[in-house]
Amino acid sequence: MPDWAPLEPFSRPPTPAAVLIGLVKRPEGHTVLYTERSPDLRSHSGQVAFPGGKIDAVDADAGAAALREANEEVGMLAEEARILGFMEPYFTGSNYLITPVVAEVEPSGPFVPNPEEVHSVFEVPLSRILDPQSYGRFRITRGGKEHSTWQIDHDGHTIWGITANLTRRFRDLALGEG
Repeated sequence: MPDWAPLEPFSRPPTPAAVLIGLVKRPEGHTVLYTERSPDLRSHSGQVAFPGGKIDAVDADAGAAALREANEEVGMLAEEARILGFMEPYFTGSNYLITPVVAEVEPSGPFVPNPEEVHSVFEVPLSRILDPQSYGRFRITRGGKEHSTWQIDHDGHTIWGITANLTRRFRDLALGEG
């Protein structure tokens, strides 16, 4: 079940999508890669997200889609990533079935945001993601009902909604708590 669903049921099957949970190898330790979506986008503008999007017909699988999207959004080369595994698909209230793809990334240069899709790129230390004290609750009202999701605040960015929920699922899985 999604964390939020529209009042009317969907009239079509969910759209397959993939996101990259990129564990970036840095001298000081691993970080997790996030993007802040462009304020000019039609949906989810300005929100924090993992690189990702719809799985296209040209994509061999969810892993290929996540790597393609990371290249399009932040210039990450596919050969810079080693896919470690796939998390359980996540069904959203906007009728997407997202496959989170976990990969270790050794970038050859800086991540460069594609201005048509991404406003900025930032990384959160993996140690912060693994710390349960990093998580709070984000509350939002839709259709007169209050909903809540996980929330992580980091360096002026608020990670909430699907991205925070996937981050927390990754954390729980990594620590054997999920």
